[in-house]
Amino acid sequence: MRKLVTIGAVLLWSTIAFAQDRTITVASTTSTEQSGLFGYLLPLFSKADGIGVKVVAVGTGQALDIGRRGDADVVFVHDRQAEDRFMSEGQGVKRFDVMYNDFVIVGPKSDPAQISGSKDVAEALRKIATAKAPFISRGDKSGTHAAELRLWKEAGVDPSAGKDTWYREIGQGMGPALNMASSSNAYLLSDRGTWLSFKNRGELAILTEGDKRLFNQYGVMLVNPAKHPNVKAKEGQAFIDWLISPQGQDAIAGYKVGGEQLFFPNASH
Repeated sequence: MRKLVTIGAVLLWSTIAFAQDRTITVASTTSTEQSGLFGYLLPLFSKADGIGVKVVAVGTGQALDIGRRGDADVVFVHDRQAEDRFMSEGQGVKRFDVMYNDFVIVGPKSDPAQISGSKDVAEALRKIATAKAPFISRGDKSGTHAAELRLWKEAGVDPSAGKDTWYREIGQGMGPALNMASSSNAYLLSDRGTWLSFKNRGELAILTEGDKRLFNQYGVMLVNPAKHPNVKAKEGQAFIDWLISPQGQDAIAGYKVGGEQLFFPNASH
């Protein structure tokens, strides 16, 4: 009996070890998780390839730092300048475009800054600053936060001058930022995917959209195993290959909320 128990324990440990070996860690943005995209995609990938995926959903800056420490196998983010730095440091093997959507400025329907219908995001931000209308910033070094800061700069506005009056940095993800904007009737830059899946809108509505500067590209990179030998390169690359394959791209296009497509695949082969 003792021998059978020992054999059984060894077999169980082997099964657990194999299962663990076939699980990768993906450091990604809050928007891919909070929009529901990962909840839709990952079971499809795991069914196709037999690889489990653990997601660490944080801002893009934090996700890239996790990759730099070798604590993730793959990073899936949306800040091209930061991604290029990551690659130039030798932290990633190769970067691939995966999909895009866009950013929008949402705000209260009463629209005290009178930006509704504008397609000029810089002008909209200038009006918000002039009106000193409440604006919620993620303030978390995420891709969305980086995009917001670039847009303020293009608008010629230093929002930090309004800190603690009309401009509030909260250091949190997209979902909490939307909740904060909803509860305080404030303006906010959001990715469209998370906005479409957000239920607690209150008096918020999309007020500015369509400016080409609001384009939001997502990229994926395998963390460099030459720098971090613990990286599961084979399994991580399998995930990337699936994302940019026709099957993965079709799955991304097929994810909809309320009949609206949240992300648009654009991997090049």
